[in-house]
Amino acid sequence: MKEFAVGVDLGGTTVKMGLFRSDGELVKKWEIPTDTSDGGRAILPDIAKSIRAELDGLGISAGDVAGIGIGVPGPVDAETTVHRCVNLGWGVINLRKEMNALIPEIPEIAANNDANVAALGELWQGGGRGFDSAVLITLGTGVGGGVVLNGQIISGCNGGAGEVGHMTVNVHETEQCTCGKYGCLEQYASANGIVRLAKRMLAKSEKPSALRTMDRITSKDICDLAREGEEMSQDILDRWGSYMGRAMGNISCTIDPDVYILGGGMSRAGQLVTSAVLRHYKKYAFHVSQNTGVVLAQLGNDAGIYGGAKMILG
Repeated sequence: MKEFAVGVDLGGTTVKMGLFRSDGELVKKWEIPTDTSDGGRAILPDIAKSIRAELDGLGISAGDVAGIGIGVPGPVDAETTVHRCVNLGWGVINLRKEMNALIPEIPEIAANNDANVAALGELWQGGGRGFDSAVLITLGTGVGGGVVLNGQIISGCNGGAGEVGHMTVNVHETEQCTCGKYGCLEQYASANGIVRLAKRMLAKSEKPSALRTMDRITSKDICDLAREGEEMSQDILDRWGSYMGRAMGNISCTIDPDVYILGGGMSRAGQLVTSAVLRHYKKYAFHVSQNTGVVLAQLGNDAGIYGGAKMILG
């Protein structure tokens, strides 16, 4: 058995990489800038060059590496073909074929959507450790998601599985989501979404709130005030939790995971957000799934490299 695997988290600004032993120990992590010029032509050659340099520096032969697992910010099919990735400037590109040409000593190349790969990483050595199945929901500028069932990433026929941020949770919404639909979870549950929700609720309420004096409200402001006991902010967070709980209840009817893992900026509020979600999740979940756990992500920005390595190590 080969001793090492490389996990790669390919982002629009940086490429994060990690070298792992076969037992899951992280040996070293590093990153390089993502060169998106000229349609992203230099991205994969840069990754291959960087991996070679790091292995050489550690005195490790590329032949001792079992494979490279890559998380990509776009849809990836079962043949490791990326179908259009705007952030990287890519159209259609087969990662296995391209990487095999660049670094043939490491023939095994695995790839998947970055959110799915991060979910696998969290299930392996993060917040979901000890479970077999999980749904990761990332609460950042948008709402992303990844699904792992019985240790296997679920991508769907078109690479669209796990796009929980674009599940419809409000059929009466009149403003359009960035995806083109209306009433998506992302419009309410993301860091931007809860601020948008707050502004709407403040406009319809006469309750006093420190939020009214702020030039620029953030999700952290709302969570901090809710934690301090401000009623208006608690109402906003409760409404946020109702949208999250409804979405997760629907997900459980289809997937029935062991656990939900919350990541991204909103998750930094800790038990405040997990409690808000659980209050409503139990109302919307099918009875056999009502006790599904909700935990916080633990690997932060490293989840992608862990998941990439896990795709290789199995």
